[in-house]
Amino acid sequence: MLKANIRGNDLKDKVILVDCDGVLLDWEYAFDQWMLRHGYPVVIPNIYKMNEKYGLEKSEANRLVRMFNESAWIRKLPPLRDAIHYVKKLHQEHGYIFHAITSLSNDDYSQHLRTKNLRELFGDSVFEKYVYLDTGADKDDELIKYAGTNCYWVEDKPQNVDCGMDFGLEGLLIAHTHNEDYSGEARRVNNWKEIYEIVTT
Repeated sequence: MLKANIRGNDLKDKVILVDCDGVLLDWEYAFDQWMLRHGYPVVIPNIYKMNEKYGLEKSEANRLVRMFNESAWIRKLPPLRDAIHYVKKLHQEHGYIFHAITSLSNDDYSQHLRTKNLRELFGDSVFEKYVYLDTGADKDDELIKYAGTNCYWVEDKPQNVDCGMDFGLEGLLIAHTHNEDYSGEARRVNNWKEIYEIVTT
């Protein structure tokens, strides 16, 4: 539950909601490396659907994504672009805390590894809350808890950023090839420097 004494714009001034993969962490790079080690080279680069990217049946691609998300590799995902610098700056200089909402896995150990990864990269005090959903799960049930707060919601998946917008959140879509055709109402940003400028201006 949200803190009872923080509502509406008060929450927006304190909390930034973030996805993890493709927003804070370079999941795609790490997954590509893991797949290559397992004998699956990229067939079609710069595409979001993993089955098409690797020339696999959808069920097989989903199985491999889950395997990766529940592997030791999740402990050491690299940061995305300039995320570390500007997330820390927002936290340390402007007092923002972050709530991570990620469709990683229901596996407890995988969640533990993700938490360690984030804390090592960004620090122990940046994240107030970690919400873990099953691999590929929709985020509607979590985002609705923030309805009407107008909090910033940073995502890379168009349908997820739009879902947040439907609940009155301020959507920011991190630019990737897979969302370059986005035509919704969220602002599409290239990096965390742009997010920092939007949030602090």
